[in-house]
Amino acid sequence: MSETLAESFDWLAAPKAQIMIIGSMPGIASLKQQQYYAHPRNAFWPIMQKIFNWPELDYASRCQALVNENIALWDVLRRCQRRGSLDSGIDASSLEINDFEAFFQQHPAITKVLFNGGKAAQLFRRHVKAPARISMQQLPSTSPAHAAMSFQKKLDKWRMAIRPN
Repeated sequence: MSETLAESFDWLAAPKAQIMIIGSMPGIASLKQQQYYAHPRNAFWPIMQKIFNWPELDYASRCQALVNENIALWDVLRRCQRRGSLDSGIDASSLEINDFEAFFQQHPAITKVLFNGGKAAQLFRRHVKAPARISMQQLPSTSPAHAAMSFQKKLDKWRMAIRPN
C-alpha cells in the first residue's frame, strides 16, 4: 500500500463552544465521504447519540446537534502523508498542524479539550501550545481499530468526560 496525501476538514464549532474534541486525521472512509467519523464501525457518532439522547440523525443533523451542545470538532493534523487509515501509517516527516492559535482566539469559551485516542493527544501536546484556560483529557479512540475496549466502556468514559455530573 502506497502513501497518500490526507487532508483534514474544517473545524466544526459554534463561537460559544466550550468543549473541543480532537482527533488525529480522518481515515480513508471519512475522507472519501467528506464526513467526520464516517466509518460504519466507528463508535463516535453512536456514543454522541447515547450521551445526548439524540434520535437517528443524518450526518448534517448530527453535526448541527453537536454544535448545539457547544462541542467543537477538529483534527490535530491539517495534512500528512499516510499509508492506510491507521494513525500508525502517518509519516511523521510530513505533518502539517492545524492553526489552533486562530481557533482558540475565535472560540474563547473552550475550556476543555478531549482527545479521541492517544495519537491525537500525542500530536497535540507535541505541536500545539494550548491556552492556560484549557484542561486536556485523553479518551479511548472510537476507531474500530481500538477493539480491545467494549462500546459500553468507551461510552462510559466519554460520558464522564463530557457530562461529569
